[in-house]
Amino acid sequence: MRIASVASALPVHRYEQTVLAAFARERVWNADPEVARRIESFFVNTQVETRHLALPLERYAELRTFGEFNDEWIRAATDLGEQAVRRALERAGLEPRDVDAIVFSTVTGVASPSIDARLVNRLGLRPDVKRMPLFGLGCVAGASALSRAADLVAGPRVETVVVLTIELCSLTVQREDKSVANLIASGLFGDGAAAAVVVADRSRIKRGPRIAATRSVFYPDTEDVMGWHVSESGFGIVLSPQVPAVARENVGADVDRFLASEGLSRKDIAAWICHPGGPKVLQAVRDALALEDRDVELSWRSLARVGNLSSASVLFVLEQTLAERTFAPGSHGLLLAMGPGFCSELVLLRF
Repeated sequence: MRIASVASALPVHRYEQTVLAAFARERVWNADPEVARRIESFFVNTQVETRHLALPLERYAELRTFGEFNDEWIRAATDLGEQAVRRALERAGLEPRDVDAIVFSTVTGVASPSIDARLVNRLGLRPDVKRMPLFGLGCVAGASALSRAADLVAGPRVETVVVLTIELCSLTVQREDKSVANLIASGLFGDGAAAAVVVADRSRIKRGPRIAATRSVFYPDTEDVMGWHVSESGFGIVLSPQVPAVARENVGADVDRFLASEGLSRKDIAAWICHPGGPKVLQAVRDALALEDRDVELSWRSLARVGNLSSASVLFVLEQTLAERTFAPGSHGLLLAMGPGFCSELVLLRF
């Protein structure tokens, strides 16, 4: 099985972080002096330079209820999802009718029918397409969805799977929440979508890295580390300061065990494709794996250019890796992400 293509889609509304900080101070939290001071610090410390938003900035001031935000989420998510899937299929040299299954993941809005269902007619997918909508995996979902797609094409009846991740984090803004976690999240997360095409070995498509193995890891008693508190106002961020510590304490050993099971070690990895969860998380992963900044350069760049896109981020980094780097045939890459649970997902690639 292999990843035949990866493609991203970003909203057209792009803003400098300084503009977003000013809007947050003056229009979201009404220039509360203590909040204003924190925003100045947090928005800079994220190391995010620009972000894309689902809506024009002024539109956010007009929305009030969870329902209004979620309606905008459905509209924008459907549009971005279509763009990402069409680009991924075009890059793979496939048509919508070639798709046997779609694995869709999000954690920033709710819809029933889900977004993947809404795309069946719009994209022209077959009526017998298998759908697997995932919710709640958060930042780990891009990697997890790739793993589930690999599981599907390993069977006898599925040859081509589209993985689609869409996160519109700006539409989860909580105006009444002045907590440190919410202010940090408001300066860190952005909006975007990414799609990947995963094909079975029997497919006529022979381009792209192979998925050699996958590994899921769940950390017991860590449910309060990351996620959402869902209330009448929508999605309230749960973001513990323990996230970097959990990453630093676990990722190194998890990766070593996974690689050893495949007869490999860290020195055999030519490409590290890491979810850019934020500066402290990315530093923790780098340190846990004894990597250099250059090893995770594309993750740092993605963080600066678009922020943390939750589930879509690791696929953004994979897209850039495949576009900008070349690897010797037979060399390996490791794609990894962490998310609510708390958990991690590891995907071993062979170029």
